Amino acid sequence: MPSFLRVEESISSAHLRLDGVNIEELPWLECFKRYDRPHTFFYADPPYWQTEGYGVDFPFAEYVAMAKAMRSCQGKVMVSINDHPDIRHAFDGHQMLELGIKYSVG
Repeated sequence: MPSFLRVEESISSAHLRLDGVNIEELPWLECFKRYDRPHTFFYADPPYWQTEGYGVDFPFAEYVAMAKAMRSCQGKVMVSINDHPDIRHAFDGHQMLELGIKYSVG
């Protein structure tokens, strides 16, 4: 548990790390269009395809649209998504890095 005496230090550290970062609450495509420049880095973390528990409407057409937008994007884009044959098909032609993740409790 962090000490209350270090709260100011933690806030100052977060302020320095986030300096120059834009956080937007926009539909992803609108954000891409607004900020796409050669120096832009987008990190996209859409809901995992065909999994439960997100409560967010994100139909498969959105993944296809994201892959298409990435093809014409001036900046760089990184997407974290589950490994599913449909996803692999939608993002075909993009560089993919497969990571093994081990989930554990406690």
